[in-house]
Amino acid sequence: MVAIDIDACRYCSDVSKANQEDPIGSAPTVDYWILVEFPQPWPTAMFTEHPLIKQMIPLIKKLIFKRGVMVRPLAIAPDPDYSKPGYTRVIYYWRPARQFAEYDKQEYVVPDDQTLPLVTALLTRLLNRSGEVSQFTPYQQDTQAVREILVCTHTQVDLACGRFGTPVYRHLRKTYGQPDQPLRVWQSTHFGGHQFAPTLIDLPTGQLWGHLEMDVLPQLIYRNNDHRQMGRFYRGWTGVNRFEQIAEREAWMQEGWDWLTYPRTAQTLRKGLTGRKRWLYPVLRWLPIKLLQLWLERWTRDANWVDVDVTYDTASGSGRYQIRIEENGEIMTARSSAAKANEKMTLAPAKQYRVSHCEQVTASL
Repeated sequence: MVAIDIDACRYCSDVSKANQEDPIGSAPTVDYWILVEFPQPWPTAMFTEHPLIKQMIPLIKKLIFKRGVMVRPLAIAPDPDYSKPGYTRVIYYWRPARQFAEYDKQEYVVPDDQTLPLVTALLTRLLNRSGEVSQFTPYQQDTQAVREILVCTHTQVDLACGRFGTPVYRHLRKTYGQPDQPLRVWQSTHFGGHQFAPTLIDLPTGQLWGHLEMDVLPQLIYRNNDHRQMGRFYRGWTGVNRFEQIAEREAWMQEGWDWLTYPRTAQTLRKGLTGRKRWLYPVLRWLPIKLLQLWLERWTRDANWVDVDVTYDTASGSGRYQIRIEENGEIMTARSSAAKANEKMTLAPAKQYRVSHCEQVTASL
């Protein structure tokens, strides 16, 4: 552990990294991504005060809080090489199945005044209503093969994202994101986990990375060399929930980089809980109500241990890992940076977990 003077420190990610907080399990679970170009600057209250975004929020809240559909809106900064003046890019990703390796993708570049109608149509369709998306077909782009890297540089939300995210963005953009390459690098608004800055999203595969260092970026982009060196930077895969992300990382450690190409999923079987949670969880987990399951997952985040099955398919067959995750002490971390130089960060305990058992019960054929 690296010694750090908390009184002199301003950035939450410095505290998190010095105290060796494991970023795994900090990725959100996402069914749908909606990425929309918005010019910077991005004020803190942009998602509640921007006239265009303000009209999208009620639909997004309805999807999440009434339907249990995990839709994740993000703003990306227009880029001189990628973007077209007078037009707005909207990138829409969706989970194709419960077991998958990549999100499916549609991209549109529409006139600026058509941005809200397009996003509204996409969201309305998710509410099982008639969203008139077909009228935007002429604006669709053939970019299914393009990989999108989103680096959080949202300084106005947390200083650490600007301080540490911006250099990583600039390096990735210059080195790997040139217009003639099948990869684009974007500046993004916040997606949580400020204490893991610099942090990024890798789409369409849906990995989140944090506490990144410049010398590991080639390995992240090319997915080569010893994958085990990357475990401490892995925040998790957005196709599964918090504890399942810990199990999914362990399966990746066993399988190597090819793991990221395997259609896969995870299922929580049991949790070590106390009090009424111990009795209610085994009953409630079987009720097929998505909103209830999202609440139940949050309610039982303090589990002492968790049993998870991870299943996957390869070209030669299928496989399954049985994994037990156990509590492994706690560290002190900071969730947010100090907004001003003379302010002190608030520290909070964070439970840490480890894999205590991993067994491949069905090997690939």
